[in-house]
Amino acid sequence: MDDKRRNFVGAAASLALLGTQALAQTPAAWPARPIRIVVPYPPGGSSDIIARTMSQPLAELLGQPVIVDNRAGANGNLGADQVAKSAPDGYTMLLCDTGALAISPSVYTRLAFDPTKDLRGVTMLAYSPHLLVVHPSVPANSLKELVALSRTRPLNFAVTAVGSAPHLAGVALERASGAKWQYVPYKGGVQAVQDTVAGQTEVLMNGMLATLPHVQSGKLKVLGVSKRTRMPLIGQVPTIAEQGVKDFESGTWQGMLVPRGTPESVVARLNAALIQVIRSPEVRARLAGQGAEVVTMTPNEQDRFFAAERARWAQVVAQAQIKLD
Repeated sequence: MDDKRRNFVGAAASLALLGTQALAQTPAAWPARPIRIVVPYPPGGSSDIIARTMSQPLAELLGQPVIVDNRAGANGNLGADQVAKSAPDGYTMLLCDTGALAISPSVYTRLAFDPTKDLRGVTMLAYSPHLLVVHPSVPANSLKELVALSRTRPLNFAVTAVGSAPHLAGVALERASGAKWQYVPYKGGVQAVQDTVAGQTEVLMNGMLATLPHVQSGKLKVLGVSKRTRMPLIGQVPTIAEQGVKDFESGTWQGMLVPRGTPESVVARLNAALIQVIRSPEVRARLAGQGAEVVTMTPNEQDRFFAAERARWAQVVAQAQIKLD
């Protein structure tokens, strides 16, 4: 083979290789490598439980490994920022409490990212109401008794993270019921739960998914659920609204998001895959048994929900004058 033909063949082979590499990067080839789900909280919380419940069946459906990566810090903002700045290619997702994410722009004077501009909704996954729980030594068996006790002395209220959805739910409950809390801030829900179980704090509001096991074991006493209707799993527990705080409702909304700019075809395929997994009888039953209701949405519905939550909690943040640097 002469040099001219050898160069031609080499160039053709190089072009073919480049074409193959380019094809592998197109949305049509997605997914072609492992997918990472970033959970911006420590292991053991509601978002982490859902991520780990879904990861294996999602991997089987997509044909690629799905890795759960806990990146805790700054009330979820550290992990969220990492996802917001990741390549918009469908290989990095954020599974978090979208309520907390919607609260951050109102609470923090400076954020390294803009949740609305830098992240795109894929689907909501689940909702679990907050449980109002106390250490068993607290001499109150209803919200009314708890409020009365708090007026004799402020009760230590464990805050899962300053500016988190459970924190603002506690603030809203304090204002609506006349209770008196002494807020004790933590860096995450797991530590707040552990200290309430240990009796170092007395009162806690937290997602049902992560809190119910401690109620079932008798380590915490539940006084109310923050849903307008009772939860079948704990049907004997009255709602907070039933106990005199009209229309009170709060909860933990877990959703999946990706960096803004991710191809819509990939977002659509992710939406379909996630919904198929979380609606499967096995996953749905497992989450229901822990107190979470499966709630799914289209990407646009999730974006609209996020905007509504941001407006809703901005009012509570302003009233409570909560600000963080």
